Amino acid sequence: MSAPDSTLPDQGAPDYRSLEQAAEWFATLGDEDVSAAEHEAWRRWLEANPRHRRAWDYVESVGRRFGRLRADGDPDLAGGALDRVREHRLSRRQALKGLAVLATGGALGWAGWRHSPLPELAWAWRADYHTPVGGRRALTLDDGTRVWLNTNSALNVDFDRRRRRLTLVAGEVLVDTGADPRPLWLATGAGELRPLGTRFRVRRDGDGTEVAVYQGAVRVRAAASGAERTVPAGRRTRFDGRRIAPLVDADPARQAWTRGLLIAEERPLGELVAELARYRHGHLAVDPAVAGLPVMGTYPLDDTDRALAMLEAALPVRVRRRLPWWVTLEPAAD
Repeated sequence: MSAPDSTLPDQGAPDYRSLEQAAEWFATLGDEDVSAAEHEAWRRWLEANPRHRRAWDYVESVGRRFGRLRADGDPDLAGGALDRVREHRLSRRQALKGLAVLATGGALGWAGWRHSPLPELAWAWRADYHTPVGGRRALTLDDGTRVWLNTNSALNVDFDRRRRRLTLVAGEVLVDTGADPRPLWLATGAGELRPLGTRFRVRRDGDGTEVAVYQGAVRVRAAASGAERTVPAGRRTRFDGRRIAPLVDADPARQAWTRGLLIAEERPLGELVAELARYRHGHLAVDPAVAGLPVMGTYPLDDTDRALAMLEAALPVRVRRRLPWWVTLEPAAD
């Protein structure tokens, strides 16, 4: 299933069914021929359950974000949406449902961004280096350290005569440290990491941080508790401000995003699709009925629509597009 959006209230994210219903209502109300009876039915649905309201708020936020991208002049995004509408031979009414959202611009606050709270986003856009959704970037720093930024990521670099400091503001980074006598630190909101001549990956996710080490070792220190642990090559852990989780094996294939690839070896479909969702605008989710299906193969991150088509061909699932920016993987029809 898709990861819960940080803009949703804390009293519980809406369930899959509520989200799909909300998307269907959003499409219906976007039709120029919507009737008064349909408006009234939508209001009854909205008031029937608090989760419906939260689901509706989420759908509205994603739709506004997509509309803002169109208003800001992203022809590739708009063209891709149009192509998908044509490709799936939607009826005139269905096409109007999707394209009505593309035609609306409007102002969207920072809260419309998926997976990122407002303060983090504000700092991300002011960072020394950052990438958009779906983008990646490779850097070589002044000390020879090589850095790869993943989708929707931001990094600050602060070197002086005595030390080197990196701050991962948002997203994910792979670091291959350069030979330099000055100590190197990498900070996240959860704590600090001290690499010891190493290659390692760090990912911020909510209030926690994941670190996986592929060469050398990394010393982790939690910000609030001061707890410390050394992560050797071939291992990974997750930590927040107070706790550091036990070490588990690191999967070398998780570095493949630097080459634009997502490699799966018996990976649950829901987990793989949640990863793909990080590389596209809008909403991408999996019906719980098929979320546990094991997936194998190599999928392109620079063309997530192609990756979805590959999944549809390999598994008993179908890709359903309620709107150009609302996509769900469901059980294939018998």
